Amino acid sequence: MTNIKVGVIGCGSIAKHRHIPEYAMNENVEIAAFCDVVKERAQGFADQHNAKAYADYKELLKDAEIDAVSVCTPNYLHAPVSIAALESGKHVLCEKPMATSAEEADAMISAAKANGKKLMIAHNQRFVSSHAKARSIIESGTLGKIYSFRTAFGHGGPEKWSADGEKSWFFDKERAFIGAMGDLGVHKTDLLRFLIDEEFVEAAAFVEESAKQYSTVDDSAVCILKSESGIIGTLAASWAYNGGEDNSTVFYAENGMMRLEDDPDYSLIIHYKNGNNERHSLGAIQSNEEGKQTNTHVIEQFIHSILENSEPPVNGEEGKKSLAVILAALESSEKKQIVRI
Repeated sequence: MTNIKVGVIGCGSIAKHRHIPEYAMNENVEIAAFCDVVKERAQGFADQHNAKAYADYKELLKDAEIDAVSVCTPNYLHAPVSIAALESGKHVLCEKPMATSAEEADAMISAAKANGKKLMIAHNQRFVSSHAKARSIIESGTLGKIYSFRTAFGHGGPEKWSADGEKSWFFDKERAFIGAMGDLGVHKTDLLRFLIDEEFVEAAAFVEESAKQYSTVDDSAVCILKSESGIIGTLAASWAYNGGEDNSTVFYAENGMMRLEDDPDYSLIIHYKNGNNERHSLGAIQSNEEGKQTNTHVIEQFIHSILENSEPPVNGEEGKKSLAVILAALESSEKKQIVRI
């Protein structure tokens, strides 16, 4: 059995609820170090896992024994920390959105190539059972030509979940760069690209800061997207869905419609135009809601790519393409025009 020594940089909620437990469950991993600007936070996890604690990520990166790191920092640090880690010879799993610009994303991709290391972006929606099944159904041609879609990802906001509540970096434009669009919307652009196996070429969007008095970033956005072959649809991302979480996607196609994560009992439903229906109960989607913390499969995919020396399923290029759609939507909202991607 190979032991991959891992360091976790940034010990907030995403590390606490996703990265750390999933590394701990992986028999091929030893969590060797934690880093957080709040040293006590890192020390708390270090004590639990018999690991080292750091307040400065550059010190952690000097440890030659560490093979890989998770970058779970505020968004503005994703690129600089990831690049430094890659240049110090570590494989990198970076939280989404991977960067705050296309230029940063390119620099991360270049650093991974130059140093022969893996770079994976933590987009987990591809690995949800209903979404994996949906891709195989679309590929099979059962639905015929896809015409349109609608997808949403919204909840009441990260203040209920973040380690720092309303004072979280999520709401600070300097550190977050982007709000609900980067937190939630980019997950859906990645999912849609994965499901239709096409790139988006145009975006139009309305992006608002209306629901959070303590925030300087977007909290509600609706985008219209068009793919290479002319599939059109809407993507909504919001921190103002206060009655619960919506993580649904619906496709409208030649032979019927397919609903994903849109029904409490069945995670995939197909209504065929001939009157037939298909219902699949494939397990719960990943959620921030209490008691719904399921395995995202992101960690196991990352570790597998290192052990097998294979390309991570969501590599830097994939992360950049999903980010590009969000950047185009922001530009569209600012310029009040349709933007080419």
